Amino acid sequence: MQIHFLGTNGWFDSQVVHTPCVLIKSEQANIILDAGFGFTELSPVLDWDKPVFLFLSHFHLDHTVGLHALPLYQFTGGLKIFGPQPAQDSLETILRAPYSANVRTLKYPVEIHDDEAYLSSLPFKITALPLIHTAPCLGYRLELDGKKIAYCTDTGECPNAITLGRNSDLLITECSLLPGEDDHGWPHLNPEMAAGLARKAQAERLVLMHFDASKYRSLEDRKIAEETARRIFPETVAAYDGMTIQI
Repeated sequence: MQIHFLGTNGWFDSQVVHTPCVLIKSEQANIILDAGFGFTELSPVLDWDKPVFLFLSHFHLDHTVGLHALPLYQFTGGLKIFGPQPAQDSLETILRAPYSANVRTLKYPVEIHDDEAYLSSLPFKITALPLIHTAPCLGYRLELDGKKIAYCTDTGECPNAITLGRNSDLLITECSLLPGEDDHGWPHLNPEMAAGLARKAQAERLVLMHFDASKYRSLEDRKIAEETARRIFPETVAAYDGMTIQI
């Protein structure tokens, strides 16, 4: 299984880094986590012969702005989107004139779901739990190809993040805050918090992403976060756009 990190910034793009998007290429499907501007980098790496599922953590623009590029793609098998309630109302507000192309006029079918019962109908096991954020936000746990992957962004420290990451082969968390920085009432994680979460969850590996673009201005800044987290959880890597992990 390959995991492609197509967008690893939080809040806004920088010269070399896009806002969040992660592609999991499994034996059964293409699974996309969030649709920041990294979503525009799908074409070279997507397996076009397999179905495409998109799971949105929430509807802040840095996680949805890439959907403006939906007319670029030809998902011949259609696109299935899941997100927190009310997903259909939220996305149909964003994806229509005068803001963007209307999602209902695309040349391929798009389904939008927010009922957790829908998740049980999928050809792989996925769990969604609410995280702590300023807007309704979901974290995900995927179990497929004999592996367990957890995705938790945006969030502060919370029990559900530990539950999602429990005994995972790979835990992907945000790292918006600088080492030692407090969240100041806007729930996010610093490297120490993310590493502590991975240790409590007894995850195998931790990947940090969703670095606040106003704080992490270079890849060198991310290496400092990585080194900080490794003091607590040694199997930590700071993500960058274009990074691929095989598990």
